[in-house]
Amino acid sequence: MNPSTAFATVVVDELIRCGVREAVVCPGSRSAPLALAFAAADRAGRLRLHVRIDERTAGFLAIGLMRGSGLPVPVVTTSGTAVANLHPAVLEASHSGLPLIVLSADRPPALRGSGANQTTDQIKVFGSAVRLFHEMGTPVREAGQVAYWRSQVARAVANATGARSSDPGPVQLNCPLSEPLVPTDGPEWPEALDGRSTGPWTAVHAASAQPAAVSPGPRTVVVAGDGASQAARLAAEAGRWPLFAEPSSRARTGPSVVSAYRLLLQANPLAGEIERVLVFGHPTLSRPISKLLARPDVEVIVVAPTGLWPDPARRAASVVSGLTVTGPDRTDWLQRWQDADQAARPEIDKVLADGLSGPRVAALVGEAVGADGMLVVASSNPVRDLDLAPVVPIRTIANRGLAGIDGTISTAIGAALANAGPTYALIGDLAFLHDATGLVIGPDEARPDLRIVVVNDNGGGIFSTLEQGDPDHATHFERVFGTPHNVDLGALCAASGTAYTLVKTVDELRAALAPTVAGLDVVEVRVSRDGHRPIGAALVAALKQL
Repeated sequence: MNPSTAFATVVVDELIRCGVREAVVCPGSRSAPLALAFAAADRAGRLRLHVRIDERTAGFLAIGLMRGSGLPVPVVTTSGTAVANLHPAVLEASHSGLPLIVLSADRPPALRGSGANQTTDQIKVFGSAVRLFHEMGTPVREAGQVAYWRSQVARAVANATGARSSDPGPVQLNCPLSEPLVPTDGPEWPEALDGRSTGPWTAVHAASAQPAAVSPGPRTVVVAGDGASQAARLAAEAGRWPLFAEPSSRARTGPSVVSAYRLLLQANPLAGEIERVLVFGHPTLSRPISKLLARPDVEVIVVAPTGLWPDPARRAASVVSGLTVTGPDRTDWLQRWQDADQAARPEIDKVLADGLSGPRVAALVGEAVGADGMLVVASSNPVRDLDLAPVVPIRTIANRGLAGIDGTISTAIGAALANAGPTYALIGDLAFLHDATGLVIGPDEARPDLRIVVVNDNGGGIFSTLEQGDPDHATHFERVFGTPHNVDLGALCAASGTAYTLVKTVDELRAALAPTVAGLDVVEVRVSRDGHRPIGAALVAALKQL
């Protein structure tokens, strides 16, 4: 067995021992040993392999698989620009705390700087975005290699999952591989390639921290940002406090949720009475929330189990790793917010009653997903539209680490492949176009049960709702921010053999959402960009009149 084959065989085996159950491979020559080892593990039923021809798509497929399963996922690339194409996914994984494992194949170090084909400096190419970088030594035929390979893989997985740091995120193992790059005949390896009799080479156990106690008293609200988890919901319910939960918080359920919080913070005098905010997760959606967290008269307590915490306004009074609530608020504070929320919902429905709009589509999609389904929602307008919808107990996934539109289709496909039930995606037209290669799935690859609903406003609709969308800036708005594209999405779907439906009415959308999700299909809903800003203003105005 040659050194590169031995190395790949051991690395893949140790990854599986450390909990890896899915892997993504991109084709390449230098990465061939790893690709062949993963393919062999797939054939043996030890993991499931996914092959993609586009590295950026591959990276976001892994993001979706991790969001769907919670397990680490390795991505294999060849050397050169292939590695750099993973950078957007690495950044999203870093900011979202996802255990992405980059196995970047490389030429031996002696070839760097020599002008050798497809050779560049891949050392720490992702900078500080990774929790660990390690360059594996070029494999050689000598005793002691197996322990090094296995212990380093175990260490990398522990860093990726945050086993000791409670700070999960991407890692990179740069893997210089020498020829031959395919299995060859030759002498036996000088030591056994086997791992431990059971489990990983190194078992890494979690560290623990004591939670802080929080008592009732100040008028408190709980803000649950992206990835907040059920801890936010439990804290709100224990304290009898209003819960302002973003769709991807994993906390948007239960009696404390205030569905119209974003509008109420702008339109209801209750907002001025808030004295304390408990922040869970990574709040990113709402400017009213950002303004609340920046208020000098509000005490901000951030609950962050990792070494990093969100505090863009620099107003956090304390940061705790966890908290326990010592008792409930005995006043009518929560009831007043619930009453305001209940009064707001009919007014919101009245504003959105006529025709199709982004918020109306989001509400209908959320309703269709159901309790057994999962929804992947794109950044920009779709996730904000969903934030205005009535609360439904669905599992919602979004790439809010950096709130980019990169790789949304691929993320949804990965999440669908990891999900046991039906999966939907709510996505804008620009995010759809940005990752159209995600629809390219080879004939031998696992195919998802995924319905993608595209809200097509022919351009950058979110900018219509921001400062740039003010009529004072109309001269350059359409070209620089509106960015119309006039792409025929049906023709684009046809090119990849993806089932496609165009809907024009609410009834047609309901009909398109009704069939069981089986395979991959796209539903396009065309809306006018001109309506975004007036709808937002009308919603706030309607609630101010209550």
